[in-house]
Amino acid sequence: MSNKASHKIIQITLDQLESYLWGAAVLLRGQIDATGYKEYIFPLLFFKRICDVYDEEYNKALEESGGDEEYARAALHAIAVPAGSHWNDVRMNTENIGQALVAALTRIEQANPAQEIGGRMVGGLTGIFGEKRIWTNKDIMPDRLLSDLLEHFSQKTLSLAACPADEMGTGYEYLVGKFADDAGHTAQEFYTNRTVVALMAEILQPQPGESIYDPTCGSGGMLIKCLTSLKDQHKEWRGVKVYGQELNALTAAIARMNLFLHGVEDFTIVNADTLEKPAFIRNGQLQKFDIVLANPPYSIKQWNRDAFASDSYGRNLWGTPPQGRADYAFLQHIVSSLDPKTGRCAILFPHGVLFRKEEKAMREQMVQSDLIECVIGLGPNLFFNSPMEACIIICRTRKEPARKNSILFINALKEVTRKNAESYLEEDHIQKIAQAYSEYKEAENFCRIVSFNEIADNNYDLSIQKYIFLNNDKAIQVLSIDDSVYHWRQKHDSSMLNYHNFIKML
Repeated sequence: MSNKASHKIIQITLDQLESYLWGAAVLLRGQIDATGYKEYIFPLLFFKRICDVYDEEYNKALEESGGDEEYARAALHAIAVPAGSHWNDVRMNTENIGQALVAALTRIEQANPAQEIGGRMVGGLTGIFGEKRIWTNKDIMPDRLLSDLLEHFSQKTLSLAACPADEMGTGYEYLVGKFADDAGHTAQEFYTNRTVVALMAEILQPQPGESIYDPTCGSGGMLIKCLTSLKDQHKEWRGVKVYGQELNALTAAIARMNLFLHGVEDFTIVNADTLEKPAFIRNGQLQKFDIVLANPPYSIKQWNRDAFASDSYGRNLWGTPPQGRADYAFLQHIVSSLDPKTGRCAILFPHGVLFRKEEKAMREQMVQSDLIECVIGLGPNLFFNSPMEACIIICRTRKEPARKNSILFINALKEVTRKNAESYLEEDHIQKIAQAYSEYKEAENFCRIVSFNEIADNNYDLSIQKYIFLNNDKAIQVLSIDDSVYHWRQKHDSSMLNYHNFIKML
């Protein structure tokens, strides 16, 4: 059953949308742990959205045809909603609501298969609503609670006229952030600080017609930011091809919903292990992309090191990382995925990748490959619910002649604002860092161009503090052996003097 009568459009402000979306999550408190909110809220939000858009399209066709319902039913819809599978059909149930919901979601997925475009399967809703068994477990999701959720979402119309794609996408991103905040450390798997993502997109400067890839895409925020940056510049963005891979099935589904709700149509998101089974292969080789952005899971221990050591795609360019730290496996995968002419990437890592002894041989080969263009040291607390300082490694397959055999180091540790227990980059911070990268010039205490010879003299240690002079003094020699140093620095004292004294004790 759909809404077949036209009605007055009530536009939703962003504040109203955010309050409305978070209100659904509030209903789950006391019944479901915060880490599980997204598993229930996102599928319902997406279900409501596509049904309201379907009604909008139906009513428009009805008006155009002078009330011809047969014509309106046959009209082309962005997403097909089969008979009996509409939001209102599920809402009519008072018992076994979960079963009715599962049946409707399954039929919608089946009615919207992926389509082959340019030799690849694009779009399609198969599996997009996530694990459906959760809806039929009445101990966790009783009819009463599910009915309350349906009634809550029914309060507003989420049509395109009432809630345009950009606003819907912004509201969705708000909800992703709220869930990340509520869920604590588990958020790292699907959420990256959006201001850091904005910096990465600003540096890479995506262009119309390019391909963009995120091998650990989480909720898809990095991919979306590249597209919105084109929109903001009034550049054509619909021709950009978007690719992502994500290990967690629910998170991969969230990424697909996120892209749909942002109005993106040409994308491919695959649920699989990037290191063990890379999804994007052409003619037996890794597919190449213009832009790669990533925030890989850092220092994971459970991965197939033996398979990577004899990788059939040749991704172990510089060697095989230790079992306890897969960071350089992701880094080598990303570099191997860059287009040889236009490829560029921005990767968010903890600082440990810059100096850990067990990765020294790989780091030396990485430097000598002359792919690294810039290393940016960011301030603390930009990893979600972690005081760890982050860095961004920028690579480019074709560096400008003046940038060859050198790396630009940017010390942006102080370019961060903390307010209401949240750390973020302000627009001035983003522009200052991006401008330093773009101009590739030196600035005292902030950025410096360092030759390979100097890096070799420092035993291929890429620690920011070895190359950026602070307070007109010599660079601090960072001799730490792992990321725990950065935790200590934030816990005890952020001053470089005390940090240096601590280093001496290691």
